[in-house]
Amino acid sequence: MARVNHYLLKNFMEVFSTLFFILFFVASIIFFINIANVTSVIKMNFIELFTMYVYLIPKLLIYTIPITFFVALCLTLFNLSKENELIILFSLGYSPKRMSRFFTTLAFLFSLLLVVNIVVLVPLSNQLNNNFLEYKKAKAKFNIQESKFGQKFSDWLVYISKAKKNQSYEDIALYKVGTNTEATRLILSQQASIKNEEGSLRLILNDGKAFEFHKDKIQQINFKKMHMNSTPNEDIGYMQTIYTYWTLAFKDKKRAYDFAFFMLIALFPLSTVWLAMGISVVVSRYASAKIYWYQFLSILIYFSLAVIVAKINPFGAIFAIFLVSLIASYAIYKRNVLSRF
Repeated sequence: MARVNHYLLKNFMEVFSTLFFILFFVASIIFFINIANVTSVIKMNFIELFTMYVYLIPKLLIYTIPITFFVALCLTLFNLSKENELIILFSLGYSPKRMSRFFTTLAFLFSLLLVVNIVVLVPLSNQLNNNFLEYKKAKAKFNIQESKFGQKFSDWLVYISKAKKNQSYEDIALYKVGTNTEATRLILSQQASIKNEEGSLRLILNDGKAFEFHKDKIQQINFKKMHMNSTPNEDIGYMQTIYTYWTLAFKDKKRAYDFAFFMLIALFPLSTVWLAMGISVVVSRYASAKIYWYQFLSILIYFSLAVIVAKINPFGAIFAIFLVSLIASYAIYKRNVLSRF
């Protein structure tokens, strides 16, 4: 029977590796696009972009491995069924229960790997990524370009007519939208420059005017020189322990949702391994392409429930969705496989 398990594993890994690299590549492109958006504010070279990408790999694995495992298992068993190889194995004494134990063990190992990734690597990678971004904001040169709208310095929208070398500018305008407690502000300056002083970015404005717009009046101030500071996050370099990072889930709703959602994704291979066998082990004569719809609907339903229920009750969602998925998967496996083979 060990040879049969090796044969099944070989077929599974061939499909899994192909799908994984395709899905990982597509997901990497999406993540790279999001990373590239940072360069609209901060200048980065390719090595720094790659560093940020490395920090995001643990999250990439969370999203790609579970889906790849489920789809690969479905396609592997479906292909073996179409070639009547599973029927031959069952006829020779390799029962569906043996196959179930083998793939359930494999699914458990994949889920365990993902849980370790979530508990250990995700907190570290998130903090390293955030610290790296804050460091770059404090140290890097800002991409303030001439004649371009939508650029920001701290909380201010910035527009400049002309940019010179050494981060000096001519005819600069800064605009800040007012709130219930603050007036809308507009600053016009003939010359400006940016300096980095011990991690604090300072915008120095020369020969300008500042306006404050109130409901009933407008105030104007003329100035020769004005300094505006953009102070970086004071927690740069600070790293929480893994225990501290996740215990905040009991206080922070966002952290609790992340933990619940990631854990549900990690448990996806284990909770749907019987479902994969139930929809993929078929008689070749009645095999159809409906399996692809079953895969899509299974993934859509599971992930939709994970998103919705995790927002309502994060910790309860982990147990509820996992148990419901496990029971439903086994019921389908028992009806479609155990009762026939």
